[in-house]
Amino acid sequence: MYSIIVVPPPTTEDQSTRTQLKLAPGERLTFGRSADCDVEIPHKGVSRRAGEITAQGAFWILSNLSGEQTYVVENPEGAGEHMKVGPGRLDAPVPFEFSRIVLPAAGDLLAVEVWAPRHDYLRSEGGLDGATTAPAFSVDRTKRYFAVLAALCEPRLRGAPHAPLPTVDQVVDRLRPNWPAASRTSVQWNIDYLAVKLRLKPGPDEADTGPRLNGKKESLVSLALRFDLVREDDLVVLAASPSGRAVR
Repeated sequence: MYSIIVVPPPTTEDQSTRTQLKLAPGERLTFGRSADCDVEIPHKGVSRRAGEITAQGAFWILSNLSGEQTYVVENPEGAGEHMKVGPGRLDAPVPFEFSRIVLPAAGDLLAVEVWAPRHDYLRSEGGLDGATTAPAFSVDRTKRYFAVLAALCEPRLRGAPHAPLPTVDQVVDRLRPNWPAASRTSVQWNIDYLAVKLRLKPGPDEADTGPRLNGKKESLVSLALRFDLVREDDLVVLAASPSGRAVR
């Protein structure tokens, strides 16, 4: 069964003609300006033999065969998440399910899309004896603190990875449809609570409460997006309820 789908840049203005190349685990393809490559990219700014993609089960690896250009592999669904593959780097593992290899080419940016739709999961009839593992981060999506966190993350989850975070007043306005009593004080209290709950800052009952946490909102959003504590689907908590009543 194939595990990787490669979608080369379009060669015409008709996007519907784009080719899809499917690779099974262990198979590989080369891309570059040369007609000898599996994927020919006829652009003068692309190296004759620019790179190589190899399928590895549920993920893939990228080799940058260029001697000068750094390639960027973007995660279109990752709120700005990306990785760099420097010139001459071989077998760099790419962990994204949906990826876009961005090739700088004489003033243009060309994109090769790579999809990794195969998902492998552990299948076990029974678990190990003993206590269960405590979750790394425990959040209740029905609580108001989660709605505050979702409102903070919303701009970057909406496709603007470098957007400035909303102010406390903007969060208050965003939450008012479901929480009419929301105020600067209550929102700030929830932000402080989240900083303790997500272990960015020690709790008030601990002997050492640690230094003052600067950039608290930025730290919360960075942590939440990095570990998928808030996903785009979670933004539904910000939608007004049909009855117009506040969600508790």
